[in-house]
Amino acid sequence: MKYKTIFMGTPEFSIPSLQTVFDMTDLTAIFTQPDKKRGRGQKLSASPVKIFGLENKIEVYQPNKMKESIDVIKNLEPDLIIVVAYGKILPQSILEIPRFGCINVHASLLPRYRGAAPMQWTLINGETYSGVTTMKMDVGLDTGDILLQREIGIEPEMNFEQLHDILKIEGATCLKQTLENLESIKPQKQDDRESNYSPMITKEIQRINWKKSAWEVHNLVRAMDSHPGSITSFKHADGRIETLKIWKTRVVDNEIPNEYPGDILKLENLSIAASSGVVQILELQAQNGKRMSAENFLRGHKLSGGKFE
Repeated sequence: MKYKTIFMGTPEFSIPSLQTVFDMTDLTAIFTQPDKKRGRGQKLSASPVKIFGLENKIEVYQPNKMKESIDVIKNLEPDLIIVVAYGKILPQSILEIPRFGCINVHASLLPRYRGAAPMQWTLINGETYSGVTTMKMDVGLDTGDILLQREIGIEPEMNFEQLHDILKIEGATCLKQTLENLESIKPQKQDDRESNYSPMITKEIQRINWKKSAWEVHNLVRAMDSHPGSITSFKHADGRIETLKIWKTRVVDNEIPNEYPGDILKLENLSIAASSGVVQILELQAQNGKRMSAENFLRGHKLSGGKFE
């Protein structure tokens, strides 16, 4: 059966799944977030999903509030609504419209990491595996019945960008399998006892706490790479405090306890004391500067006698 569908999504992560829906179904409309101002010029910019829709001559809707779209969606008479990183919550009145319900592609192995930032929190918490889930949507936050899942391993040096690029493809593959077998899949209820929440990333979450272990510091840094970057303060010997972004690190040692977390142990390779273990900073960025290697950074910045806070 070729389902009549509506797709809802916004960022680059959505695109492989959108391509799958375009190839496998009768895609009648796309819903995406309104254009937003981006960059230094603050020019209005269309989402990747909108650009796909325009290029493929699919009708694109960009409602500010979902309730404004109820009549439009009813008139489209979809069999399915497929949602991938849309960024808006669907009310019950919309969830009830499609004949086969609404399917969401989520970037975690539910019920783990419900919420807005599952990939970042997977890395922050040092998980060794992750995956994607297709689920039937309900009014809860990622609480719907599970349809299919695909699991991947996570290497200790994998950063957010790498995990994102793997999971967006795995998500599309999982969605393809779901669409091929939709009417024979037996949905499985989630075990709420195994759930946790992955809130949006804030500046407070971005900030490095050098009183944590070396692995905890490293995991935060890789979770923020390539956006928005982890933040630390550097107190110079003369008392000046400079805000830096740390983009890439390596755990040099994970066991040695340090009495003074944040101290520079080796300036020549920028090895920093954590509460236990040592973190080597490989790439960083000064305020209003560019991302660069630690070697290049040290050529133009004097850190001797200072301390990370």
